[in-house]
Amino acid sequence: MKYPIDNVSAPWLSSYGDVRPQLDYSEKTMSGAVLEMAAKTPDFPALSFMGKETSFRRLAEEIDRVARSFHAIGVRPGMRVLVCLPNVPQAVFCLYGLNRIGAVPTMVHPLSAVSEIVHFIDEAGCTMAVTLDQFYAKFREVKKEKPLDKLIVCRVSDELRFPLSLGQKLLTERKFPKVPSCDSECTWNDFLALGEKVTDGYVTDKDFRSEAVVLFSGGTTGTTKGIMLSDLNFNALATQTAEMAHEEVFHSKMLAAMPVFHGFGLGVCIHTMMFIGGTSILVPRFNVKSYAKLIRTTKPNFIAGVPTLFEAITRNRYLDGADLSFLRGVFSGGDSLTIELKKKFDQFLADHKSRVRVREGYGTTECVTACCLTPYNKEKEGSIGIPFPDTYFKICKVGTNDEVPYGEEGEICLLGPSMMLGYIGHEEENRQTLRMHADGHVWLHTGDLGVMDSEGFIYFRQRIKRMIVTSGYNVYPSQLENIIEGHPAVQRSCVIGVKDPLKMQRVKAFIVLKDGYTASPELEEELRQYCKKHIAKYALPSEYEFRDSLPTTLVGKVAYTKLEEEEVQKQA
Repeated sequence: MKYPIDNVSAPWLSSYGDVRPQLDYSEKTMSGAVLEMAAKTPDFPALSFMGKETSFRRLAEEIDRVARSFHAIGVRPGMRVLVCLPNVPQAVFCLYGLNRIGAVPTMVHPLSAVSEIVHFIDEAGCTMAVTLDQFYAKFREVKKEKPLDKLIVCRVSDELRFPLSLGQKLLTERKFPKVPSCDSECTWNDFLALGEKVTDGYVTDKDFRSEAVVLFSGGTTGTTKGIMLSDLNFNALATQTAEMAHEEVFHSKMLAAMPVFHGFGLGVCIHTMMFIGGTSILVPRFNVKSYAKLIRTTKPNFIAGVPTLFEAITRNRYLDGADLSFLRGVFSGGDSLTIELKKKFDQFLADHKSRVRVREGYGTTECVTACCLTPYNKEKEGSIGIPFPDTYFKICKVGTNDEVPYGEEGEICLLGPSMMLGYIGHEEENRQTLRMHADGHVWLHTGDLGVMDSEGFIYFRQRIKRMIVTSGYNVYPSQLENIIEGHPAVQRSCVIGVKDPLKMQRVKAFIVLKDGYTASPELEEELRQYCKKHIAKYALPSEYEFRDSLPTTLVGKVAYTKLEEEEVQKQA
C-alpha cells in the first residue's frame, strides 16, 4: 500500500530527490512479513546469541511453536501478554508468536521495580507474563499484589550451545529459585510442550492497522503510559529505515544492543532486520568490553545506540587497532548527541578505517522510534536530519496547531505511517497529543521543541516540559548541557532548575569529569569562566556540583527528574 498524503508542505523532498517520497508498505502482520522472509531465505541466520545462530527456518518454526503454546494456555486475539525479557531469543519468539495468534506483546524492562511492573500490568490489563529465571523472585512479589493466570519462566541456557549452556546452569541459574510445576507457573520448555497438541485454529487473520505491540513511554516526565502500536507502524518503520540506510541491507548484520522493550531496539535492531532478511546479533547485557569484542568477532554492518554507548567506546581501548571497514551505518538516537561527541566518534571511526560517520536521528515511542535521520550525503551541525519518507514534520506555536515560519522555534509535530494508535486508557492525553489540523490530517504533537530550516532540516531543542523559567527568561537545559560538555574536562552534564525565592528558578549544573580530571575549586572557577563566555548571563548556572556519575532512566538517558527530586528534598 501507499501512504496517501496531500496538502502538506515538505521542503526536503525537493532538496533530496534520491529519497523517494512514497514507499510501498506491507499489508501483512509483523509475523506474516517475517514468515514470508523466512520462506525466501530459510538458511540465513536471523538471530545470533552468544555464539549460537538461529536460522530463519528455525525462527519460523519457533514462532509457530510459541503461537500454538500461547493458544493452548488460553491466549486469544486482542489479549495483552506482558513480555518482561532482555535481548534473548525467547523475546523474539514471543513477539512474533503472540502476533501470529492476534495477541499483543506488551514489552517491559526486566529491571523494573515490583511497583513499576504492577503498574504496567494494570495499565495494559495483562493476565499472563513471560520473564527470565533471574527475575522470577521479583515476579513472586508482583503476584502478591497482582495475581497472574500464568507466569512463564525462561532460561538463558535453553538458547546456548554446549558447553556454555552447562556453565550457565551450574554457575548462574542454580542460584535462582526453582519454578514449581503448577497451573499458574511453568518453565519455558513445559510451556512449549503444552502447544504440541494444538494443530489448527490458532492463526488469526488480523487487520495490519490494528494494535500489535504495546511499548511504554520513557517515564522521565509524567506518568508512564502504554503506547498502542500497529503492524503497519512497525512494518513502515522497517521499510523506511531500509530506504534511509542508502546501503545494501539484505543479508546484513546489526548489533542489537538496544533493548527489546525499547522502540529503538525492537523496531530498528530487531524487527527491521527480520523484515529485510538480516541478522540481529542479540546483546542481552551491555558492557563496553564485551560489546567491543562482539564488534571484532561478528563484524556487524550496522550499529545503533544512544550517545552514552558511543562515549563508552571512545573512552576505552578495547577496539585499539580494530579494522571497522565492514561498517555500513552507525546510528545514534534515544538522546541528544552533542556536537563534541559526534566529532569525537566520527574521528574514532576514521581512525579505525571506517568510511561512515555517525548519523544522528530523532524519534519518539509514539511513532515506534526513529522518524528523522541525518542524510547519508549531507550534515548540518546540530541538526537531527530530515524526516523519513512519507513522514511529515511541521513546527507549531506551542499550545496551538499553528505552523510557525522556517527558523522559528516551536513544538515538533509529525504525521506518517509509524504514528501510534494512542495511549491505553488516557483519552485526555490522546486528545492533547493526536490533534486534527486545518489540513484535515491528525498530527502527533511530540512535546518537543525544535526548529525547521528552509531545506527541511530539523533541529531538536528540548522537551517542552523541561524548560527552566528564571527571572522571566526561558532557559533550555539541553542547550546549556551541549555547551558545558564542550569543555575539555567535562564527560557528561545535567542542568536543572532549582526553586529560588527571587528568580522562581535558578540554574544548577551537575558535572561528571573525564578520566584524569579531579574536582577542585580551581577547576570549578575555570568552568564558570568558560560558561560566561558561551552562555547568556541570565542562563548561567549559579551552582556546579561534581559527581562520579549521574542517575539514568531504564533506557540510559540522564534521569534529570531524580536530580530535581533530590533538590526539592534538600529544600524541604
